[in-house]
Amino acid sequence: MSLRWAGSALAALLIAAGIGGRTLIAQEPKNEALIENTRHTRSKVQPQYPELARKMNLSGTVKVQVVVSPNGTVKEAKVIGGHPVLANAALDAVRKWRFEPAAIESSGLVDIKFEGHQ
Repeated sequence: MSLRWAGSALAALLIAAGIGGRTLIAQEPKNEALIENTRHTRSKVQPQYPELARKMNLSGTVKVQVVVSPNGTVKEAKVIGGHPVLANAALDAVRKWRFEPAAIESSGLVDIKFEGHQ
């Protein structure tokens, strides 16, 4: 078993287990800019803080990799890091975001921050 594969498997296992309520990053693409810095948003939908997260007093950041179509809609969104309890809320919100139109498709990262007691 390669060391790289073992490290990836361990990171995936830790994310699935939600160890200690901490935000864990399984992988972070290199050279990916925050999409908000390269393409302006027209509208942002705030995520709904999950009831389970409220009960667990969870906070943290969910990193979402997005692909934005030329017309400004989110074409693809995938969680690449963050607590599993917060991940779906972040995805649901980011998929509803709208960006300024552009000549070509663009991609990047979005950080969704959750703070306890929301």
